Formats: sequence, structure tokens, C-alpha cells
Amino acid sequence: MSTLKINQQALKLVAKLIEDPEKYNVNIITTKKGPTIIDAGVEAKGGYLAGKVVTEICLGGYSTVDFYSRPYGDLMLPSIQVYTDHPVVATLGSQYAGWRIRIGDYNAIGSGPARALSLKPKELYAKIGYRDHSERTVIFLETSELPNGQIGEYIAGECGVRSNGLYIIVAPTASLVGSIQVSGRIVETGLHKLLEMGYNLKNVRSGLGVAPIAPVHPKFTKAMGRTNDMILYGGVVYLEVEDDDEEKLKKFVDDAPSSSSKDYGRPFIEIFKAAGYDFYKIDPALFAPAVVIINNVATGHLFRAGRVDVNLISKSISG
Repeated sequence: MSTLKINQQALKLVAKLIEDPEKYNVNIITTKKGPTIIDAGVEAKGGYLAGKVVTEICLGGYSTVDFYSRPYGDLMLPSIQVYTDHPVVATLGSQYAGWRIRIGDYNAIGSGPARALSLKPKELYAKIGYRDHSERTVIFLETSELPNGQIGEYIAGECGVRSNGLYIIVAPTASLVGSIQVSGRIVETGLHKLLEMGYNLKNVRSGLGVAPIAPVHPKFTKAMGRTNDMILYGGVVYLEVEDDDEEKLKKFVDDAPSSSSKDYGRPFIEIFKAAGYDFYKIDPALFAPAVVIINNVATGHLFRAGRVDVNLISKSISG
């Protein structure tokens, strides 16, 4: 089992936000006995600086995030690059949005190092063979509402920490930090697709991913559609693996991109609407990068599948 300490590493980054909130355009909300809440997009402005740190926190402090501009047809869009030498723990052990929090009218999707204490979901942690231990923890909530004390107590209880040892970062999908952190899931999306297909992730050594960052839209459904499209139609993941069975490896690569799905080919908001706004009615094979590239370091061979669809990216952000 890995000895990586994702909470310990991520809390070093949390300190950056708390020490200089003006620099990162975040609001810090503290109470005597409750959690520290970091607003990165609900009432606060957030931005690229906050988006970089928040995404690196979601990745447990074991990945690096960079930004640059990249052409997609006639469009020049800001894009995110994520790279890590601890891809399974950083993405599936921390970043994966696997904790759905629903208490009363409050609804949020939780990701980040706190998941490795609460083991949400347990099946995933059993598959990757990882858990963390810490007296303090941090969680990122994708939601448009700041959490109340009841939410903080629930999360702290599930993680086995005191409420004042909990840090909650919040940003809605319809914010710049929200857009950045979704596109920052490009490596995670590729690994999760491979895991669901049955690939042995112990073979994976390193990962790098690039994806456009969706222009912010004030409406949640539009923002949710755009952010998904950036990965499905514009995301590229590059993995180094060590695998002795190249015939099976090639098959995995061929089936890994989003284009292998029967639902591929329309903006995500249209697919979601056709599914009656039920994620579970969408073909799971769709949730994957547009392009998957794998270098097998055991042989030096390179395998590639999928394509970036600039027309669908343009259609997604034109409305």
C-alpha cells in the first residue's frame, strides 16, 4: 500500500490560500470550533491563481498544474496541463469526485484528500489499495452554496477528524475555479475509464493531461455541459505504463477515448437532456478523454486512439 500522505501535502497548499486571500481572490470564513471555509467562487471572485492551487489540492499535492493558450480550430482557448508521477493516488485516491453530499436541501459533489479518510467510495479505494491517515483534512465541494455547520460536522465525522481540523473549499461549476478544476480532471478521467474497463493500474507510472478550460457561463446546466465537453471532445491524456501484454494494451487504448461511446457526437447538454437529466442513463463509456496516448516503457512502443473535435468544442461554447 502506498505511503503517500495526500492530506499532509495538500494542507501545505491550503495554507497559501489562507495566508494571502487577497492574492487568490478567495474569502476565508472561520469559526471558533467549526471548519475553515474557503470560498473560491460562490461570493468570492476566484480566478486562475486560485484555480491552480485548488486543482493541485484536489490532486492531493502530488501533481502540478500549468496554464497556457492553445488553438482549437480558429479558437484560442486557455488550457490546463496537469502532470504527476503518482497518478493513481493523486487522481483516483484524491481528485475523483466520488463523494455525493446530500443533507436536507444541501447538495454538493466532494473531492480531494478528505475522501481518503472517509473512503468514499469504499469500492474504489479497495481497488487501488490506498487510504490516508490524518488529524486534519481538506475537501473541495462543487456547489453554489456555502456549507452550514451541519454539513461541516457531517464531513468531519465521516473523516474521523474534529470540525476545527476540517478545511472546506467551495466553488460552483459556473465559476472560473469551477471550470478550471473540472478540466483539471483530464488525467483522472482517463485512468478511471481504464479502471472501469479492467486495466491493471499498477502498470501506470506517470501521467500528463491537457484540456481546454470552458468559458464561464452563469447558468449551471450550461456550465455543466461546457465543462464536460472540454474533456470529452478536447482533452488529451498521455500515460507511461510498463506492460508485458501489448496486444491487450492496444485493445484498451482503442476503447478508452470518449469516441468509443454510442452517445458520442453531441454537446453534453443535449446528451444529458435526452437522458432525462439522469447521469445513470448516459453510456458510461462516454466519460473519457477525447484522445488517449500510452507509451509502453517496457518496449518503447506508442499507442494512440481518439481525436479532438474542434467543431463540437465550438458548438458547445457558442450558446
